[in-house]
Amino acid sequence: MKPNEILDILEEMYPNAECELIHKNAFELAVAVVLSAQTTDVSVNKVTPKLFKKYSTPKKLAEANIEDIEECIKTIGLYRNKAKSIQGLAKGLITEFNGEMPQTMDELITLPGVGRKSANVIMSVCFGLPAIAVDTHVERISKRLNLAKKNDTVLEVEKKLMKKIDKDRWNRAHHLFIFFGRYFCTARNPQCDQCPFVQICTDKKAKAAKGIE
Repeated sequence: MKPNEILDILEEMYPNAECELIHKNAFELAVAVVLSAQTTDVSVNKVTPKLFKKYSTPKKLAEANIEDIEECIKTIGLYRNKAKSIQGLAKGLITEFNGEMPQTMDELITLPGVGRKSANVIMSVCFGLPAIAVDTHVERISKRLNLAKKNDTVLEVEKKLMKKIDKDRWNRAHHLFIFFGRYFCTARNPQCDQCPFVQICTDKKAKAAKGIE
């Protein structure tokens, strides 16, 4: 099955796939993405309304008391480190980019807490630039559907997807893979018996569920 065929099926399954982090602008999305590391979007969306109400601009967040930031986000994992990261992000935006979110990978990854995945999300969602963000779901799905090898690094997965998927579908592919991984092909309990991709899946349990050697 070719990548475009995979995406066509996923489009039918999840026509409304989109970023589930609630945000109003690039600054809010960047903060939410940093907070989402090793936790769920649902958890992040519970803390960001209060956070963004108090600190609606990079300047306000940069000048905030760190304990107050921690108080806003204390229900999510690693909240102390994340408080430092998002405040560092805000300070970086002010000192290096005049408070405006940059739009290039090289610039974005200079900001505290922003790695390639986060930068790709920001470029794709906020600015409509072609990018593939490889999070845990995208990595798992890519390897299960044989679009990448089991031992590939995250960067290798990203490069392979960029090569195999048409550039005009990169942004959609990211969201489709996330939805498929989050709601269907989960890490522990994938719905193998109903999966349209079981014939190409590299997971032995999936093939066993369908009686495929």
